[in-house]
Amino acid sequence: MKKMILALVAVMTMTAAQAQNDNKPERGNHRKMDKTEMVKKRTDDAVKKYGLNDEQATKLLALNTKYADKMGPRMGGPRGGRRGGARPAPEGMDTNKRPEMTEEMKQQMETKRKEHMETMKQYDAELQTILTPDQYKQYKADAEKRMKEGGRRGGPRGAKQDN
Repeated sequence: MKKMILALVAVMTMTAAQAQNDNKPERGNHRKMDKTEMVKKRTDDAVKKYGLNDEQATKLLALNTKYADKMGPRMGGPRGGRRGGARPAPEGMDTNKRPEMTEEMKQQMETKRKEHMETMKQYDAELQTILTPDQYKQYKADAEKRMKEGGRRGGPRGAKQDN
């Protein structure tokens, strides 16, 4: 009889614990947005932040859609980097040493950087035709602030955190 009661209590406890876990959202189990949702969200955020009218919102959505694949993850384009941790190092590689960059790698990085900067200039020029001078001024001030803060990373790349 004792074993039966203990088994019943154990089952009830496990059921109650499972019910509590079912009601909690799991961390890291967020629904991934597709490119069009990301572009729409970015546009909606700008409409609210800078007080854009309907015509400006329509033009901005078209602009953001046009540049989505060229501007990287924040515009809903292809993501760089990987999630889920680091790859294991190849055998025999010193993990404490950064691999040396070849001239070809440096050239490729410089080419990509120049292409990205040109794309940003084009986007900025088209954006300036959509926004009013005051809205554009606020946008540039916000962009400058993000650059100084290092985006959402919590500081400029490589900056040491004071804890």
